[in-house]
Amino acid sequence: MEVPWLLLVHGSVTALVVVSFLCGQWPIFEGTFIQSINNFLTFGAYYYLLRLVQAVCGTGARDLVLGVERYCCDRPNPILQVFYVAIIGVTYLIIVQTSFEYIPGYYVSGLHSERLLCRYLSVVAVLIGATLFVLTSFSDPGTVTAENVSQYVSSYPYDNLIFVEKECSTCKITRPARAKHCRICDKCVARFDHHCGWMNNCIGEKNIRYFVAFLVWHFLICVYGAVVIGFILAGELKERKVIYILTVYYGIENSFSGLFPHVAQWLLAVHNTQILLSVFLAILALLLGGFCTYHLHLCLSNTTTNETFKWQDYIMWMKKENEAKANTAALKSSIGSNNSNAHKPPPSKWRAFFVRSQTPSVEPVVKNNIYDRGMIRNLCEVVVPLSERKSFARRKSD
Repeated sequence: MEVPWLLLVHGSVTALVVVSFLCGQWPIFEGTFIQSINNFLTFGAYYYLLRLVQAVCGTGARDLVLGVERYCCDRPNPILQVFYVAIIGVTYLIIVQTSFEYIPGYYVSGLHSERLLCRYLSVVAVLIGATLFVLTSFSDPGTVTAENVSQYVSSYPYDNLIFVEKECSTCKITRPARAKHCRICDKCVARFDHHCGWMNNCIGEKNIRYFVAFLVWHFLICVYGAVVIGFILAGELKERKVIYILTVYYGIENSFSGLFPHVAQWLLAVHNTQILLSVFLAILALLLGGFCTYHLHLCLSNTTTNETFKWQDYIMWMKKENEAKANTAALKSSIGSNNSNAHKPPPSKWRAFFVRSQTPSVEPVVKNNIYDRGMIRNLCEVVVPLSERKSFARRKSD
C-alpha cells in the first residue's frame, strides 16, 4: 500500500520541478512559490554551490568551477551533443533488450506482428532522428559575411522598431535586420533564433527547418514509444489475468481505487523497467511537445525567439512611455482646471467621496510585424530560405 503513495509523491515533485523550471518566470506565477523555486533552480543553487566550494576547498576550486562554467556556457563545446547521443543510444538499447520480447502482444499487433520488421523500423526511426540532428548541428545557420551582407540587407528590410540599421561592432559589417551576432559562435547569423547547446550551433535562417523537424520527429517518437509500452503493459495484465486473480482469488474490490494499488505494485515488481521507460518517454514528449508548439507558432507567424524577446522589451518600454505621457497630460489638465476653478466654492465632500477618480487613458501598443506575410508564405520561407532562392543572388543593397 505504500507504493502508490511513493509514486504519487514522486510524480508530484517531478511535475513541480519541471513546471517551476520551465514556467516559473511566467507573469501568472509572479510572487508565488513557483517563481521562488525557479529562481533557486536557475540562480540560487549555483550561487550556493560556489559558496560551498569556496568554503570547503578554497578560492582555487571556485575559480576551477567558474572556468568549467565558462567552457560549458560561453564557448562552443560538444558536451550536450555527446549527452544526446548517449541518451538515444542507451534508451534504444534498453527498449530493445527489455520490451521487444513482448512484441507482438495482446494489444500490440498490425505492423508489430513481425518482430524482425519492428526492429528494422525502429532502426530507421532512430537514423532519421540522428540525420536531423547532424543536419541541424553541422549545417550553416546562415552566416552573414562581407560577401553576402548586401543581399541579406536587401532581403530583410528594417522595421525601425526593433531593428534599425547599424554596424556590428565585432564583424565590422552592416548588421541586416533580423540578424544577431552570437557571442558563443562569434559570427553574425541571419534570421537569428537562438544558440542551441544541444546542437552546438546557432539556429538561424538556413537550419531552422532542420531544427523544427528534429523537434517534431523526436516528439512523435517519444509519444509513440510511451503509447506502445503502455499497450505492452496493458496486454501483460490481460494475458496473465492479473485483475481476475486479484478480484476472484484475493477478494479485492473490482474498482479503480481498490485495484490500483495492487496492480501498480505488481507492475513495479515485474515490469519496473517498462514503467520507468514509459514515464521517461512521457516526460520527454511533454517537454518536446511544448517546444514544438512554440517553434511551430514562431514559424507560422514568421517570428524568431530573439525577436519575441525584442518585442516584449519594446512593448514594455512603449507602455511605460505612453503611461508617462498620459499622466503628464492628466497633470496638466488638473492644474489648468484648478486654476480656472480657483474662485468657485469647493465641491461637497460627500460628492467627492462618491465620484470615481478618472484614470488617464493609455494608448494601447500594437505589435506590427512587417515580416509576417501569412501562414503559407511564412512556412515556405522556413522550408526554402530566402538565401537559397535564385532571386537572392541578384539582390543588391540600395
